[in-house]
Amino acid sequence: MYPARRITPGKLLLAVLILVVAAVTVGCGGDGGSISEEYSLSGPQGSVRLAVGSKDFTEQEILSSITRQALEAANAEVVDRTGLGGTERTRRALVSGEIDMYWEYTGTGWLIHLAEPDPIPDPREQYEAVAEQDLEQNGVEWLPPAPANNTYAVAVREGALEGVESISGLRHLVEDRPEEATLCAGPEFRERADGLPDLEEHYGFEFPAENVSVLPDDTIYGAVNRGERCNFGSVFETDGRIPALDLRLLEDDEEFFAAYNPSLNIREETLGRHPELEEIFAPISEKLDTGTLRELSAAVLVEGSSPADVSERWLRENGFIG
Repeated sequence: MYPARRITPGKLLLAVLILVVAAVTVGCGGDGGSISEEYSLSGPQGSVRLAVGSKDFTEQEILSSITRQALEAANAEVVDRTGLGGTERTRRALVSGEIDMYWEYTGTGWLIHLAEPDPIPDPREQYEAVAEQDLEQNGVEWLPPAPANNTYAVAVREGALEGVESISGLRHLVEDRPEEATLCAGPEFRERADGLPDLEEHYGFEFPAENVSVLPDDTIYGAVNRGERCNFGSVFETDGRIPALDLRLLEDDEEFFAAYNPSLNIREETLGRHPELEEIFAPISEKLDTGTLRELSAAVLVEGSSPADVSERWLRENGFIG
């Protein structure tokens, strides 16, 4: 047994000063120390090897880069599977074990992967329902979601068709001036149940078939801004090009679109082996609100920075990496 040590007043004062400095340091940036200071995914057998995937659009590339850099800060060996393809392809990669994790959206999980017919209006209840059911049926863990809502929206360029302020207003435009009811739609939005088919059924109108152009999602913002091919376009609400191009979002006045909060999806067996993954990513997810995702995507899509650089800068600014 070690003998008790006498603490002099000088040593006590020094200890208090150290604690104060530590508290101030922790208060800057993240809620605690950086990931590298608090977590390590390496052990006696070497670094843990984890495969991170994503869909093939900018926000997903940014989220994937944030995830990879956070894991690398925790000494993991990361296999990069960014840009696997669309929703179904990326989901198959997770369920089959090709990847260990990727960011999915609560509305997509509920309506597409679980094939539930109706969204749950309350975002928290939507998350809890999809998390419980997907884990039980498919062994997919949904970590606490980000507050950002990357829901679908219908955009029009500012100053055009001022009388159309809501999606309900499109019904009257289709009836009265169908030649102006032109839409650029992303490939998934054109086909998915939570996209155009059920949107038209819900609101009780249809765009004339010849007025719908299917374009890659990333090209729709510019097409709507130019107004040559389409007056309206399917967009994602967290995209930084909406404010950059001064686009206006139509009000979803009958609340058709579900909540699409991003959540890091992880295979159950992966999280079971490495439960600290939830502790690593919960504070990261908490800071990803709609404004933040718009800023990050604008830095890539408007300013021309790379997803890796944008992600690293954001992680550093928030104290997650040193």
